[in-house]
Amino acid sequence: MSESPVPLENFLDAFQRLAEAAAEQAQARRSAGAAPLLPVLEAHLGTDPRGIAVLTEMLSPLRVVDADVALERVVAAHGGGELIGIGGGDQRWHNSLSEILQLTTHGMFPLGPVDYHTAPVGPAEERATVAFGLHLFRVIRDGARHPVAVLERAGNPQFGQAPKLEVLATADGVAEALLAEIRTAMNAHSVLRGKVVTFAPSEYGSSAGGVTFVPRPDVAAGDVVLPAGRLERIERHVLGIARHRGELLAAGQHLKRGVLLYGPPGTGKTHTVRYLVGAAREATVILLSGTSLQFVHHAAEVARALQPAIVVLEDCDLVAEERSHRTSSPLLFEVLDTLDGLAADADVVFLLTTNRADMLEPALAQRPGRVDLAVEIPLPGAEARRALLALYAADLPFSPAALDEVAAAAEGTTASFTKELVRRAVLRAVERGGADVGDADLRAALTEMMDDGEALTRVLVGGAGAGETAGVTRPTATPGAASFGWTAHGSV
Repeated sequence: MSESPVPLENFLDAFQRLAEAAAEQAQARRSAGAAPLLPVLEAHLGTDPRGIAVLTEMLSPLRVVDADVALERVVAAHGGGELIGIGGGDQRWHNSLSEILQLTTHGMFPLGPVDYHTAPVGPAEERATVAFGLHLFRVIRDGARHPVAVLERAGNPQFGQAPKLEVLATADGVAEALLAEIRTAMNAHSVLRGKVVTFAPSEYGSSAGGVTFVPRPDVAAGDVVLPAGRLERIERHVLGIARHRGELLAAGQHLKRGVLLYGPPGTGKTHTVRYLVGAAREATVILLSGTSLQFVHHAAEVARALQPAIVVLEDCDLVAEERSHRTSSPLLFEVLDTLDGLAADADVVFLLTTNRADMLEPALAQRPGRVDLAVEIPLPGAEARRALLALYAADLPFSPAALDEVAAAAEGTTASFTKELVRRAVLRAVERGGADVGDADLRAALTEMMDDGEALTRVLVGGAGAGETAGVTRPTATPGAASFGWTAHGSV
């Protein structure tokens, strides 16, 4: 009588155990000669680390460098310590610190080199940041020095692993107190504080992937051509409240504010924002546009932690159009929740721009506490067009009479139209073989741009009827700092 066949599941279980044993043996061979991790930790902590609970702190990908800076400062404040690495290849990313400690008996995770990666901390600065390393030091608390171990991981989106800190401490309350100290140091010494940044999506998903630093613009107030008193009104609300925050708080007044700049494309909304950002030297500025608008919640968290701060939502109508039974943007609700969620005493400005104020959600534009000030950036009048010509022509040899004539003839055009007009005049002179640009070039450039054949160009650069030409779709904003006309540097 023949024996019954071995069930398939038994065979698969046996095969899995064989594969695991083979993997452990292979890892042991690779680790041969490497010092084991467990004795080092046991000597530092004074007990078997496998019996200690691990306290984990998840980190935002946008604050990874801040955590590294904070850890360095906290360790130094407690008398210094030792930084060691853990071997084991990519398998480390798939195991928690508790799992790593349990598997060290199989020789899988010996001591190894500390992993680093470089990350920008400014438009032209970088920092070597710990990507995977174990900090061993002692925390001074209640007059005693308590041993702790902190595993710092910068995160590995390729393996779906978020950045985090994992803490081992032998005394009750030490791990919690240490993480609170690290959080405080992250805000006090943040590399984002006082910088201009934008957030980039991760290439492995829709979450925030890192920070891009942008040089702070330098725009003079005289270079912003608006109707009389308009810039002063905006500046007082954005910058004046920040200058007098102490007096306002003492009088029981709130600091959180929202400012909406609206008007046709090309009239100078972004240029006005650039001036405000440049003038707010102390503020942390977060630029969101296009696809980066999805990170408005992250931006609010950073702004709250690093205030005074300005959060710029460029072309907010792309996500904040009026709700109806046909359309509703999930990002709109996030914007509304974010504006409502900030405390009244938070020195945070939400600075919004839009080409289509008529399309904005009324709950965003009309409710106090969300948008406190709405200012139109209109098409420039004749006097403003003349000032714009003088600004963009700079030292070019155009006569005052020609400038007056062209300004009067360019009715209904915008600041961006004027800027392009001057460039075309110079181009005509260059094409003649380097001859000096003159009044004839400026007049010819205006005729060319106002010609019916240039209708589309006028719409795109802000000519008469911009945004109203039938059949012409308004361009959508592109993501990142480039849509602000600013050069971005260094993405974490």
